[in-house]
Amino acid sequence: MWNAEYSDLYDEYAPILGKANCQQVARKNAEAWRSFFTLLEKYKKDDPSVPEKPSPPDYWGNKDDGYEVHDLVRNDLYTFDWDEDKSVVEFGVGVALEEKYDFEYQEQLTLEVRGNPQWTGDDSRLELIYDEVADTLRVNHPVRIQSDRLQEQRENAFTHTFDTGNTMNAAATDVGVNNTLAIVTSEGETAVYHARLEFERFQFYSQLIAILQSKLPEDEYSNERIRRSYSERSEKRDHSRDAAVKHATDWLFEKNVETVYVGDLSDVLESHWSSTVNEKTHSFWSHGQLIDRIKLTMGDVGINVEEVSE
Repeated sequence: MWNAEYSDLYDEYAPILGKANCQQVARKNAEAWRSFFTLLEKYKKDDPSVPEKPSPPDYWGNKDDGYEVHDLVRNDLYTFDWDEDKSVVEFGVGVALEEKYDFEYQEQLTLEVRGNPQWTGDDSRLELIYDEVADTLRVNHPVRIQSDRLQEQRENAFTHTFDTGNTMNAAATDVGVNNTLAIVTSEGETAVYHARLEFERFQFYSQLIAILQSKLPEDEYSNERIRRSYSERSEKRDHSRDAAVKHATDWLFEKNVETVYVGDLSDVLESHWSSTVNEKTHSFWSHGQLIDRIKLTMGDVGINVEEVSE
């Protein structure tokens, strides 16, 4: 696949994106295929780390629905200027865009950025993804961290650190629909993260989407406002969940908790006669995503997460 001829595409897009950016697209494509063939080779050798046959890389969209718009910028061709009031990222573009927008000599495209860097290290390839629904560019800024500083940076992301002079404690966490997290430590301290208000907001968006869909012509099933509502509903739900897990991790760190036990609900969740309960359990709650977030966030700072029988 990566030996396919693409010089015509390169000639078409290099004046817009810049030669180096086009090279990054081709490189990422090659990386995806090399990864696929490596996994396929392991699968054929019955490697237990690859239990299922891997699928080839896919496209970012299709001709009917359109393609996601991405740009890739080489690590030495962009710069960030982080500031409390206004942060910016700067990178070069192709000569066609420079001429169209009257760029001066060596002038770069400058975009305002919202957010703060979570890690420090050597810049890796920058990825820009256009969110058509929100009419916003999302910026993925990966960095390379030296292995001897990885744990230090993980712990610095939190407001507390383990006090190794004290006894290390454990905690049990009940994950649920009405309460995202209900926690009790081995010292008897408790914390609860409610989800009822968030579900009410989720329901508001669901009802809004249903109303908007009812007003569509018969041959249409969606429009820009509906897609934006779906996106806002998911973003607010995910932010609430992730913030609860981050805050809980901080709280457990302060309590010197080393191991967290979470109830294993695999193959337990079933459909219910109530549509509201089903919406809570299977749309709003997202049990699997919550468990993944707990393992990722707590694991980042060295807290062990173990799933055990309810």
